[in-house]
Amino acid sequence: MVHFKVNGVERSFDGDPEMPLLWYLRDILGLTGTKFGCGMALCGACTVHEKGSAIRSCTKQMSTMAGADITTIEAISGQGPTAVQKVWIETSVPQCGYCQPGQIMQAVSLLHSKPSPTDDDIDAAMSGNICRCGTYQRIRAAIKEAAKVTA
Repeated sequence: MVHFKVNGVERSFDGDPEMPLLWYLRDILGLTGTKFGCGMALCGACTVHEKGSAIRSCTKQMSTMAGADITTIEAISGQGPTAVQKVWIETSVPQCGYCQPGQIMQAVSLLHSKPSPTDDDIDAAMSGNICRCGTYQRIRAAIKEAAKVTA
C-alpha cells in the first residue's frame, strides 16, 4: 500500500505498482486537467507538482509515490485563478489549449523558484513543454507579466 497526498488530500493506492501517476489522477481520481501527451516525459502535457517542483506524471510510477505531495492544475487555483492563470487569459496565450495545463504548471513552478526570471530562465524551464500551436512567444510574455504581478 502506497500512501501520499493529492491536492492536500491523503490517498492510498494498492493497485498495479507500475501504473503511471497520470492514469491514477485521470482514471481513478477523475482529475482530467492533467493531460496525456507522449507517455515518455518529453512533451510536458502531464506536468504536475511534487512538493512544489514540476514533474512529469506519465512516467512516474505509483510504486514511487510513497510520501509524495502532488498538486494538479485543479488545485493551484485555490479560491480563484492564480496570477499565472489570469495573465494567461488576459494575454490570450492558449490557442487549442491542450498543452496549457502543463505549461501553466511548469510556469508556476518556475516563478516559485525564480520570481523574476530572465528570458534564458524562461526558455530553459519551459523547454520541456511542447506547444503544437507554437504559442511560445505568448507563453514567455505571459510568464514575464505574471512575474510582475506576483513580485
